[in-house]
Amino acid sequence: MARLRFQRADWPRPALILTDTPRPNCWKCGGEGGHHHDYGDHTGEYAGTEWEPCPCWDENRRWALLPLPRRRQWGTSRDTNPWAPNGYRDEPPF
Repeated sequence: MARLRFQRADWPRPALILTDTPRPNCWKCGGEGGHHHDYGDHTGEYAGTEWEPCPCWDENRRWALLPLPRRRQWGTSRDTNPWAPNGYRDEPPF
């Protein structure tokens, strides 16, 4: 049985997606979806962490439902004052 939830994705394009979640009462992962494993290099020093997903969850199961519009950047040509060609006001702030 799938446990679905909504998420907002930013890449490759902003969208609303429906995604699977880990089983909350899984005895293997405790509802976190997997385990972190630290590993070392040939000298025994810490070299990084690997993620091992739990079989109760498929992290690749997701569906894009709705593309969202991109946010406008502040300072674009539509945000500037048409009376000031360089985008700066020439009046005092008071």
